Amino acid sequence: MAQTTLSIRIDESVKRQLELLCNDFGINVTAAITMFAKTVIKERKIPFEISAAPVQRPRAFDEISRAELDASFQRSLDDYAAGKAHPAEDVFAELDREFGI
Repeated sequence: MAQTTLSIRIDESVKRQLELLCNDFGINVTAAITMFAKTVIKERKIPFEISAAPVQRPRAFDEISRAELDASFQRSLDDYAAGKAHPAEDVFAELDREFGI
C-alpha cells in the first residue's frame, strides 16, 4: 500500500506527552495515529465521546462584584498597554478598510 505524509499542528507539550505514552505502549506516534484513523474508518465514528463545554449564561451586571469588575477593567488596561488590545475605533476603521463594513 502506498504511503503518504500527514502534517498536523499540535502543542509541543501534548506531542511530547503523546510520544512518551506511546513509547510506554511500545509503539510510535505514527502507529497510534494510524490506529486511530483505522478505527474511525471502521466504526464510522470518533472512538470516544466528544461534547461541547456547558454553555454559561452571561451574568447580569448586578451579579458581578466590584472586585471582579475592577479586575476585568485592569486586565483590559494591561492588555492595551501590552499591545494585545486596540481601541474600538481602530478596529472598526480596519474592518471598514478591509470589508467595507
